[in-house]
Amino acid sequence: MTDAMLAIGTRKGLFLARSSGGGPFEVEPIQFSTVAVHSVAIDTRGTTPRLLAGIEYGHFGPSVMYSDDLGKTWQEAERPPVAFPERTGTTLSRVWQLLPSPSEPQVVWAGVEPGALFRSQDGGVTYDLVEGLWEHPHRPHWQPGGGGLCLHTIVPHPSDPQIMGVAVSTGGFYRTGDGGRSWEAANQGIRAPFMPEGQQYPEYGQCVHKVVMHPSRPERLFLQHHFGVYRSDDFGSSWQDIGSPLPSDFGFPIVVHPTRPDTVYVLPLHADLDRTPVGHHYRVYRSDDAGDTWQPLDRGLPEEPVYACVLRDAMTAAEAGVFFGTRDGEVYGSRDDGESWSLVGRHLPDVLTVRAAVL
Repeated sequence: MTDAMLAIGTRKGLFLARSSGGGPFEVEPIQFSTVAVHSVAIDTRGTTPRLLAGIEYGHFGPSVMYSDDLGKTWQEAERPPVAFPERTGTTLSRVWQLLPSPSEPQVVWAGVEPGALFRSQDGGVTYDLVEGLWEHPHRPHWQPGGGGLCLHTIVPHPSDPQIMGVAVSTGGFYRTGDGGRSWEAANQGIRAPFMPEGQQYPEYGQCVHKVVMHPSRPERLFLQHHFGVYRSDDFGSSWQDIGSPLPSDFGFPIVVHPTRPDTVYVLPLHADLDRTPVGHHYRVYRSDDAGDTWQPLDRGLPEEPVYACVLRDAMTAAEAGVFFGTRDGEVYGSRDDGESWSLVGRHLPDVLTVRAAVL
């Protein structure tokens, strides 16, 4: 059996939970107390794991911290690690996503608000703006979603660093095939029902909530939209609806199984204006056939009514298991692909992000 770690970012701090030899996770004391932690990453590419945390210091603003001793100590670059060039006239509001590159050993990607992509070449210590996306002609027309104008999803190709997708709320899904020098919108087939008749399939302006990919099948993407769940089998050239069998196709997270590329998980909420779990019960829905059929999984989850939602990055699937955290501070995990669940932690602050890794 192996050791595993959870990194749980909340509205008021970071919690690390560890499991030894496949045993239960033990939640450690809070770190960055009272500081919002919007993004976390556990980078296991090197001989020593590196933890990354995108924090928001209130009056002192956002930053990225890193730890090379599994959270015992944390460091920060001497200069602001993520900062817009002065010529842009733009100030960083938040770091929404931190993602180690699967194909470039020292590269880490950061998605930020206002919608932009940054690239680190030193393992996540310092970052530079990806100019090609920032200069895209659509960018001035992107509008903030409910959470802000955030680049919240980064989907790098597992072996070709020239190919990548990103999702921006509310720009939509964009992709590059030349390492970020140029980008194109890739939202064909995604419906925006709030638009007037005849304009419900816009080129951009889509409110995408999350996009995921399995590394063994990089051409296939799964997407949770504000109004639907979709699959693409051609890296975003076209999308098809796979959410109609679900009790609701509104939700925020979508994750893919770490070893089974056709297995995907969502956690549906009632609707746009009722962001509570369907039936007021936490039920994770799993598809084992790439979205053709779905089954509810709730064994071990609370039987009494619940009302807190699960945010876009507060669910993860990794070798260590499937985990999700709620806005009322509970974290649940499954070691058997979602067939049964157990409580990892409770009475935490509002959970914003959860990541898991085997160490």
